[in-house]
Amino acid sequence: MVMPMQKILLRTRRLFAELVHDCSGMAATEFAMIAPLMLVLFFGVLEFSSAIAVDRKVTLVSRTMADLTSQSISVSDTDLANFKITAQAMMTPYVSTPLANTPLNTTITELYIDPATSNARVQWSKGSSPHSTSSVVAIPSNLIAKDSTGKVIAGQYLIFSEVNYLFTPAVDYAMSKAGITFTLKDSAYTRPRQTSCVIYPTPTSGVWPACPTL
Repeated sequence: MVMPMQKILLRTRRLFAELVHDCSGMAATEFAMIAPLMLVLFFGVLEFSSAIAVDRKVTLVSRTMADLTSQSISVSDTDLANFKITAQAMMTPYVSTPLANTPLNTTITELYIDPATSNARVQWSKGSSPHSTSSVVAIPSNLIAKDSTGKVIAGQYLIFSEVNYLFTPAVDYAMSKAGITFTLKDSAYTRPRQTSCVIYPTPTSGVWPACPTL
């Protein structure tokens, strides 16, 4: 009974020693451990780069929407719809859905700076999330022009553009179809270039209306 037991122990010890010194599966084991981390880093960098690209486009869209409006003497619903189409084209390839279902939201507002209160009041507002007429919108104080005595100069108008985009990471959408969204947004202010204000809607006939001061 002693000899067979010794043989078993010796064989077990030999097999264990061979297993310890066998490196044939080490590469596969290392790959199995490192691959998930590499994939996470790869897709993380990919999605982060996409988010930066989309955020940059959102900034460009907000400035373009404000610039297009400020160059007009007046705008109609057709003009504003065309501005939205232009914005959607600028977001390509991140916006490829129909206009009604796009994740891109834009709002154009004209503000009047009340010289008595320095408040920026809404004259008109159109888009995805329009502001109520006569409501007050907070704006940077450095956008309000004042004279040498510190008094607000009368007759100031601003075109206020707001843009936001619901960004859905491609990896999350592919896995869950529901998608975790992040709102990327920006805004821009410009002053009317052709006249003191931009009239909305464009008059069809008659005397051209004066700039409102609600």
